[in-house]
Amino acid sequence: MDTTRWQRIQSLFHQTVDLPEQEQPAFLKKACNGDADLIAEVQAMLEADSNGNSLLDRDMANLAQQMLAADSASPVAKEFGPYVVKQLLGEGGMGVVYLAERKDLGNLVAIKILRDAWLSLARRERFASEQRMLAQLNHPSIARLYDADTLPDGTPWFVMEYVEGMPITDYCQKYDCSIERRLQLFRQVCEAVQYAHAHAVIHRDLKPSNIFVKPDGGVRLLDFGIAKQIETLDSPADQTRTVMRMMTPAYASPEQISGGNVGVQADVYSLGVILYELLADRLPFDFSNLAPVEAAAIIAGHEPGKPSTKAQSLSTTVSKTAWADLDVLGLTAMHKDLQRRYRSAEALIRDINHYLSHEPLEAQPDTMRYRTGKFIRRNWREVSAVVAVFVLVAALSIFFTWRVTKVRNAALAEAARTQRIQHFMNNVFQGGDRIAGPAADVKVVDLIDSGMREAQTLNSDPKVQTELLYDFAGIYQKLGKLDQAESLFQTTLEQRKILYGADSPEVAENLVAMGMLRADQSRLDDAERLTRQGLEMAARHQEPNHPGVVTSTLALGRVLGERGSYDEAIHLLESAVRVQSAPGVATADLAASLSALADANYNAGHYDVCVPLYQRVLEMHRQIYGPTHPLVAGDLGSLASVQIDMGYYAEAEKFDRQALTVTEAYYGKDSPKTANDLTSLGRALQYERKYDEAEALLQRALAIQEKAYGPSHSNVADALNELGNIASMREHLDDAEAKFRRVVEIYRSVYGDNHYMVAIALSNVASVRMDKKDYVQAEKIYRDVVRRFTESLSADNVNTGIAHIKLGRTLLREKKFKESQVESLAGYDVLIKQTSPSTSFLNAARKDLAAAYDGLNQPDKAVRFRAELANPENKPAPVISQK
Repeated sequence: MDTTRWQRIQSLFHQTVDLPEQEQPAFLKKACNGDADLIAEVQAMLEADSNGNSLLDRDMANLAQQMLAADSASPVAKEFGPYVVKQLLGEGGMGVVYLAERKDLGNLVAIKILRDAWLSLARRERFASEQRMLAQLNHPSIARLYDADTLPDGTPWFVMEYVEGMPITDYCQKYDCSIERRLQLFRQVCEAVQYAHAHAVIHRDLKPSNIFVKPDGGVRLLDFGIAKQIETLDSPADQTRTVMRMMTPAYASPEQISGGNVGVQADVYSLGVILYELLADRLPFDFSNLAPVEAAAIIAGHEPGKPSTKAQSLSTTVSKTAWADLDVLGLTAMHKDLQRRYRSAEALIRDINHYLSHEPLEAQPDTMRYRTGKFIRRNWREVSAVVAVFVLVAALSIFFTWRVTKVRNAALAEAARTQRIQHFMNNVFQGGDRIAGPAADVKVVDLIDSGMREAQTLNSDPKVQTELLYDFAGIYQKLGKLDQAESLFQTTLEQRKILYGADSPEVAENLVAMGMLRADQSRLDDAERLTRQGLEMAARHQEPNHPGVVTSTLALGRVLGERGSYDEAIHLLESAVRVQSAPGVATADLAASLSALADANYNAGHYDVCVPLYQRVLEMHRQIYGPTHPLVAGDLGSLASVQIDMGYYAEAEKFDRQALTVTEAYYGKDSPKTANDLTSLGRALQYERKYDEAEALLQRALAIQEKAYGPSHSNVADALNELGNIASMREHLDDAEAKFRRVVEIYRSVYGDNHYMVAIALSNVASVRMDKKDYVQAEKIYRDVVRRFTESLSADNVNTGIAHIKLGRTLLREKKFKESQVESLAGYDVLIKQTSPSTSFLNAARKDLAAAYDGLNQPDKAVRFRAELANPENKPAPVISQK
């Protein structure tokens, strides 16, 4: 059929389709001039359009061959607006998808077209509906809609994000992903589906081929071709039959198979099948060589086996206890009974989170009563015949049932207690109104305060009350409300002693939590005492690899790191990392231990160790929590601190700005967490000599910290120290010295006199004395600083090297050339091995060494350092990703 005839047919179709049905034959007879073939072709199109059952329901290649005498791989056009087609990607239920390139930007996209759009009004509407749905869905895990238009002949098309990757099941098999990794990817899928449901869209064709994992590990949900708006699900029967043909039976819910009402739980069922396949590396039912009717009968009438019984590649890496929960996850999601199935994707997400956090699931396996009732309803005649036998068996079982009931009831009571706590916390964050939700201006702190007051009234269940108050104490601690946290922790400690005994794992957990609170309060003596006591108590009652012991070890390691006991801290933290690197341990727990280990190595000056650790933790946190989580901000801030110490100030500023953006969005502008990041950014800007911006940020940080912690806290000292540096740079020397001396006193009260932070503050005081030309006093302080750094850190620590250089400059001002040369060279030797060759401290050492050698009449040695000043040796910076 040639193009001219097609255009004639299309024109006649559009002229006829809007006429009343009784007028169409007469119009066609006149318009076609008696051409019977032409009349028949247009009438066939009209009939297809009226019932929505067009030729487009057939295979696209056959349609193209029959109707256009052309290869289906050839697009109807080579260009779609600014997009140029490159190749065919695939053929879907309603159209063809091509890979295309945008001519002006060069980026790749996917273009979906509806071939021969005029054939069916129902198909045109479905195609337009897919566009509308994609346009309203803006989620990082849903392929985005970029553009839409029609060709001159009326063919509709739209442009989507091109997703390079592979189906989620293929990805997990190719990379041999662990259970935790598979669940993390699957959780991203569930979050995308939940987002769609929240926007009244049901996908209705979820399957691995519609879920791609990109090379960077991100997930994309594709193909909303048969999706439906919730309010339009009551569609005519003929449309339902069309969707039935287009869906994938292996992943379809029983209600879809039977043609019943389809709601959000149909997508939940499909998610359950996908989860089953991810866990077992196979589908729950084998439909190979079965007719569609037989497959539908299996879905409707048979129960799938447990994933654990079919898994092979993953079966040895997961404990029996973990498999029990995984079985419940998978089978609850794809339960045939809607009352037993997860009510929403959000409920499924909650239980995935519970599993990953080693918490009890909300879903429970089918009870004996439920399974028995189902069996009896299916086989009531047979059951009636043998009921007498079962009565006898039941009588014999009573004794044994009674014996296990007591143990089971205790477990159920604990599960109920956990569930009650979870429901309580959910109610807190709903603001007390389940329908409307919290008001837009209600602050989280207000909700927490309200919830805490309500928890204090739960006197009828002291265990629930104690656990709630313990959780609220931790929340207050994270919010910087340390007084409230301390009061609640003290209350729960006394209650736990009464409930569980003074020497128990619960009391050990409380002691460790109080120790970490003391660390936040900069009361490090108490922090070490409490965490040691908690660790010793936990170790008496639990195995070495128990989470309680590992958490206590991690806490003590953190405290020792803050106290400067780096060797012991690193030893403890490495032991925690070894335990948490074992199979089956949650990745989040391992990331926490690695982060603490990185901090200890950083404080010890082991930059070659801490940098790769920080990078690893950053990637782990991004994969687990996404790019906008506070832990990601903390990792970025840690990398910035390393860059500062090594003299890469521009890199530090980039990391600090990224961290501040995340923290401020999460905690708010007036949080102490935000103030910490403001201080870090101010420090980087100060080194870059951007004084005005730095001072404004630091003044803001200081005000926040003093309001939160009072006048004597390490965070207050940090902001004061950077403000003192700026005052010094601007030659406001009295102001600078006053700030630095206040910092010295704060650090002494917090850390004790022998801590390296005291040495840092004293070094800054000495610098001011130098600027005031009081060289004698400056020399005295610097010699004390060198001693302190050497004893508290090490002789080859960067801070020790800097102190040597500063002492050398002081001696040079006193014309003590020999002593100056010794100190400056000692500092130079330390820094040249660890920092950027152009860092300001190295350049200062070079200048001073050249001057000292001139004073010693050794010009040949002075030449070397002047040459380095003119052209410092290139020393590559450590490679740190700026993703």
